[in-house]
Amino acid sequence: MPTCRAVLTRRAVERVRAAQIDLKPLLSRADIAVGEVDDPETRIAVRKQVAFLNLAADALGDDCLGLTLATEFDCRDFGLWYYVLASSETLGMALERAGRYSRIGNEAVVFDYHKGREPSQRLSYTGIPRHADRHQMEFGIVAAVRMYRFLTGRQFSPTHVSMVHLREKGAAAFARILGTEVAFGSEVDEIVFPPGAPELPLVNADPRLNKILVEVSEDALRARRRAEGTNVGPVRVLVENAVTSLLPHGGVRADMVAKKLGMSERTLGRRLAEEGVTFIEVVQQLKATLARYYLEEETMPMSEIAWLLGFEEASSFSHACKRWTGRTPRELRGTELASG
Repeated sequence: MPTCRAVLTRRAVERVRAAQIDLKPLLSRADIAVGEVDDPETRIAVRKQVAFLNLAADALGDDCLGLTLATEFDCRDFGLWYYVLASSETLGMALERAGRYSRIGNEAVVFDYHKGREPSQRLSYTGIPRHADRHQMEFGIVAAVRMYRFLTGRQFSPTHVSMVHLREKGAAAFARILGTEVAFGSEVDEIVFPPGAPELPLVNADPRLNKILVEVSEDALRARRRAEGTNVGPVRVLVENAVTSLLPHGGVRADMVAKKLGMSERTLGRRLAEEGVTFIEVVQQLKATLARYYLEEETMPMSEIAWLLGFEEASSFSHACKRWTGRTPRELRGTELASG
């Protein structure tokens, strides 16, 4: 299981305590012990952090908890990862090192830096299902932009920002902070930078210090790799993350997903069988889970939800939902609203 330094969890815990909300039941439901969050040196499983952020957001009544935490976050809390970026000479160097060393802090988050006229930084998950998360990714995107502005001393706006999950409410708040609208419901989680951004010098560049910190980061990276082994996530999680972005584009076939994961269809089937599931079962269960997430967005039309799940007609989605849960989408939505 990929782990993290749990900095984000501890920030959320502070808000829960400040709101005088009983913390223990929330931690218990996320399978986290109080002692784990009170000890800053203890790492926790990333899936637990994702679960706790969802629970904390509900308890606080803050549907944009990730954004809230990102706007008040002190970049120095990222620890070694922040300082190796901050001491780099240019933003481009910092973006490259963000990708190489991100797993020191959070083993599930992958930062890919793509050079070009409009360079981009793409975030993805390994070892945990992307569809289960909103707040951690929203925090990551917003906190990253804020950090890069701070490092360069420039209040630049990204050319484009996209996130995989959907958001009907609160989108305007993200646009105000980022300076550009976020394309929610996209195929990738990505920040696209304006031309020339990689050449921007960093205000705290220190080549000598950076050389030392890179060596320390390399040692920390090797230590994490030894501790986690190969840390390849379960094949089911890899399939779920691949299928989520493919669903709105029509039927999802095993050969399409296998190609995306760099393996043959036969190998994919065999590895899923080793985990006790079939490709069809994974897709159907994922659709049922996503349906519940989407139905929580009370203003989202049923036709749009059907499209996002790969159905051509809303009626087909309704029949499938009844098969999965024993209830129609409208009945489920009514249940979710009542429980909320």
